[in-house]
Amino acid sequence: MINLRIREANNSDKSSVLKFCQNTFSWGDYVEHVWDFWISEGNLFLGQKPGPVGICHAFYSGNQVWIEGIRIESAFRRQNIASELVKHAEITGLAKNLSFSYMLIDTENSVSVSMAQSLNYEIFQTWNFYSIEPKSNPNYNVTFEKPHDSKSFSHYVKSWRWLPIDAVTLESFYEQNRIVNSSIDDKNSVAIITESEHFDRTLIATLFSNSDESAFEILSFLQNFGWENNYERIQILTKEKLPDFDSLESKISFYLMKKYLV
Repeated sequence: MINLRIREANNSDKSSVLKFCQNTFSWGDYVEHVWDFWISEGNLFLGQKPGPVGICHAFYSGNQVWIEGIRIESAFRRQNIASELVKHAEITGLAKNLSFSYMLIDTENSVSVSMAQSLNYEIFQTWNFYSIEPKSNPNYNVTFEKPHDSKSFSHYVKSWRWLPIDAVTLESFYEQNRIVNSSIDDKNSVAIITESEHFDRTLIATLFSNSDESAFEILSFLQNFGWENNYERIQILTKEKLPDFDSLESKISFYLMKKYLV
């Protein structure tokens, strides 16, 4: 049995890794589109045995590790390679004195959920992914202000990373008119809007909804904002189930998995 060696990936690994990342999902995979970003950010961990058999990218932010892009060559699955890569990312986080580790897993992916739970991750939250088409829709009533109860918002989504919300982040979004509010009958919905760093013309909204009526207002705004600013796609991440709305499409649900490192 050849021992697993974990090291930082480099550009010479790209072709070998992409060969086992072609058919990860029914539609393919996104690793080829983010590989260069991950290399430039660093912390793209590669397992070799002796050639590349798995990858895992880690993003360190605030007091947390964000783990993404776990991919294992099919012939080497069920050998705990994914677990070893995750543990390597966690050890790096501990060396940085970080407190938490998070990852996102499809609710239907029982194998990955079991792997995460075996490493003491717990299901922290369930999130739903929706898409909506950009189109002219000026019928909305929203404001741009910081939420009154920001403590209830633990994370926002940026390029499909759930990042911690703090006062500095909220102030920055407020100054950029990136916090959208709608309040109807004292029930408030809030969206934080960002742009994808990895895919062109992609708008991402983290939506916290307390009523269908206020969510309608924000969905109308997002649709119109996307159209006015020439976005190709609008992606919405929310913990709530959203009501029926013009061109709104439910895509998939995910578990946000959390682990206390210390």
